Amino acid sequence: MTHPYSDLPARAFWRSGVAGADPLAPQGLYAPKFPLGPDAAIATAGSCFAQHVGRALREAGAQVLDAEPVPPGCPPAVARAYGYGIYSARYGNIYTTRQLVQLLQDAESDRAEEVWERDGRFYDPLRPTIEPEGFASADEVLALRRAHLAAVRGLFAATTHFVFTLGLTECWQDAETGRVWPTCPGVVAGRFDAGRHRFVNLRLGEIREDLEQARALLQHMRPGMRMILTVSPVPLTATGSGGHVLAASTRSKAVLRAAADEFAADHEDVDYFPSYEIVTNPAARGRFFQPNLREVTPQGVRVVMRSFLAAHGLAEAAVPRPVETSDSAADDVICEEILLEAFRK
Repeated sequence: MTHPYSDLPARAFWRSGVAGADPLAPQGLYAPKFPLGPDAAIATAGSCFAQHVGRALREAGAQVLDAEPVPPGCPPAVARAYGYGIYSARYGNIYTTRQLVQLLQDAESDRAEEVWERDGRFYDPLRPTIEPEGFASADEVLALRRAHLAAVRGLFAATTHFVFTLGLTECWQDAETGRVWPTCPGVVAGRFDAGRHRFVNLRLGEIREDLEQARALLQHMRPGMRMILTVSPVPLTATGSGGHVLAASTRSKAVLRAAADEFAADHEDVDYFPSYEIVTNPAARGRFFQPNLREVTPQGVRVVMRSFLAAHGLAEAAVPRPVETSDSAADDVICEEILLEAFRK
């Protein structure tokens, strides 16, 4: 007798596809919908883990765009501290789909009106860590915000492939304006107002709607642009949901993964790369996580990026070997969310 399972490849069965497979060299896990050819002009954005993607692509010789390049003569460490060379523009980490939509809308409308203050210094609430010591005045924040939005418009007008890493579903929102931020007010700068600032945990339908809206905005900026989605394997540092962080993190990743799957299935110009699955693979037996069980090890990053580059025919040997770090930081990744650990009792 024959049936649909009679002739399935090894990757379709748990024993041969996972339990008996080498987690350091996953096979058949990713088949790109479309290529990243030599003419691809790539923009990257997303949560902290997305920083590895852009770095690996640059090292492999891919054309990764940079709309706000490092000023001449600026030392590398200083450049990174001020948000240069991390992504394709100085927008910092974009943890949620709602942040992404907001950035694209702001770029089209040139909206720049919000400023946070702390100890006499001023901050851009939508990228609060790109000036570690803050700005001297609110006017300076707004002027540089407008320059940033102009750079973002130019970036996506030139982009053919956009790689976006989904990180979180949790965010904080201004109840009056609907605006969301990468950090809760009061963590980096600004002041928390319990009557105005509300916790939001985006649902599957909302994320799908955000992705559709982001795609429409990107297509308006550059018709024919393709998207590659990934889900960050990094768990939450802390949850504002009131529940246990393990359940909250699992919920967040499950919702993001489902949204990415449905969105990619609905669009031929959208692909999904399984970085989350590679790092959390049970066959790895936790070896891809640092001792704190949160940050990804250099080996885990290398396996992920080797798989991605190899699938697109890019030089495997060019995958950067991340710097070995302690369990308090992973590969000098800049991540505002990790600041929440300081409030742990």
